[in-house]
Amino acid sequence: MNESTVIVPGWVGGDVDLREVGESQVASFRLASTPRYQRQGEWVDGPTSWFTVNCWRGLARHVAGSVRRGDAVVVHGRLRVDTWTRDDGSTSTTVVVDATSVGHDLNRGTATFTRPARRDGSAAEPGPAVEPAGAPAVEPVVEEGRPAA
Repeated sequence: MNESTVIVPGWVGGDVDLREVGESQVASFRLASTPRYQRQGEWVDGPTSWFTVNCWRGLARHVAGSVRRGDAVVVHGRLRVDTWTRDDGSTSTTVVVDATSVGHDLNRGTATFTRPARRDGSAAEPGPAVEPAGAPAVEPVVEEGRPAA
């Protein structure tokens, strides 16, 4: 099947709506993505594109528990366009991303990851802290007058 996949960085534009659809859950939110570029040495915003993001099943529950209005996120998923006819006869179009993953954009802030409890009710054990092979040890950067994080 030919599906268009996209990675869209942006800002959550509204509250996450978690609802039941059949036997599954879906979380939906609006995502605003605004490109920035330089024009004559100044950074300017391009036009904002709005997407509806749908997250299903386990991802829906995690997104509903983690993502809030105003959060910077990166969404990966399948792109589709929904077109429908309104009551007045006019047509409307919405660009939708059916998300396969959603994460906070760590270029814009920090986040803490928490593993959910397992289905059997036991606590999930944290995985080992592993650095990529050949990765140098990272020391905290201390700026003058600021404590290390």
